[in-house]
Amino acid sequence: MLFFLISCLSFVLLSKSLPLVPFSSWAIEMRLLPVWLWKSLLTKRRRIMDGLFGIQFSAVMAVGRSSLSPKVESVEEREEMSLLDMPELALECILGKLPPSALCNMAGVCRSLRERCRSDHLWERHMKEKWGRVIGHAADQVRESQIIASRKHDLLDQSKQKGLVPYLSRVWPFSWVKTKLYGCTKPRSSLPADSKISWYLSLEAGKFWFPAQVYNRENGHVGFMLSCYDAELCYNSQRETFHSRYPPHGRRTIVLEEDVQWDRIRAPPVDTLPHDLHVSDCLNDLRPGDHIEIQWRKNKEFPYGWWYGVVGHLETCDEVECRCFCHDSDTVALEFNQYSMGSRWRRTIINRKDHREDGNEADGFYGGIRKLYNAEEIAVWKELWPTQTLE
Repeated sequence: MLFFLISCLSFVLLSKSLPLVPFSSWAIEMRLLPVWLWKSLLTKRRRIMDGLFGIQFSAVMAVGRSSLSPKVESVEEREEMSLLDMPELALECILGKLPPSALCNMAGVCRSLRERCRSDHLWERHMKEKWGRVIGHAADQVRESQIIASRKHDLLDQSKQKGLVPYLSRVWPFSWVKTKLYGCTKPRSSLPADSKISWYLSLEAGKFWFPAQVYNRENGHVGFMLSCYDAELCYNSQRETFHSRYPPHGRRTIVLEEDVQWDRIRAPPVDTLPHDLHVSDCLNDLRPGDHIEIQWRKNKEFPYGWWYGVVGHLETCDEVECRCFCHDSDTVALEFNQYSMGSRWRRTIINRKDHREDGNEADGFYGGIRKLYNAEEIAVWKELWPTQTLE
């Protein structure tokens, strides 16, 4: 560098000692050459120094960041982790803890979560927790029949539309015909009709009438105390109660009842239809003190209702346990203690060996019997016990 400066300085001094004679163009360019070389040298030196300084600065900052803030970097990595990056078992456990409303919201995040949040094994638990006590085998059969009927209806509509397209396309353009026919159909739900989530949401929205049984029908009418009758129910999510409609009988049309509470509803314990006689399979096991339900109806035109009672002692028994032989007798005494002692509804006798529908137009007709083994069923009847003795 020093040699270059000395040579440039000597060249300048030499040029000043020459006579002032006009230089040619090449001489002028030669005189400016040192200046150009000096400027290019300074520019290159500045770029080299800037590059070296930038590398050193970035290295220092990287070392400082790694040594001074490892916790910040780990937090940033955790924030970038997606829910779908979690292990399969952990994700399933989280989704299994979510309530139905949260599962529906999660299903709108992405396609992968939508498929997971709509799976039947997640909604099976919600169905049992909320609807398990009121939805039984009869409701399952109604739902299956509705699904089959809906599929047949869709297939029939598609076949009719396909048959019209060739005929109408001869008159109007095919694209216009397709738009008019297929564009006017109802948009299909993205939920499969036979999925658990579809059934849950239809129940919640009150779109599904299902068969069940109602305790103390018609708002606890005195004529139906401690009874349970078949009905069709529909949920009212705003009031968290049910609409109930009872089948017509005799001269009465369909009876409607509003605001039926959850504790007054149960799934039918047997598959016997309201007008059919239940086949009793517990007659040989009946002993005094057993809790039972027995079918009863006012006349042949009425449907059966299930009435609560207990097995009593025969008149010939002194009701002492060690001397009681009521369970060996062919006759069984049934007592309905909600009625007063002198009431005609207080007590009835049935035949253990050959029990069929028995009764008359005055006292009604007694049908099949089912023995209650479940303590929860017995507790429900006791909670419904009337505050006053019935006549």
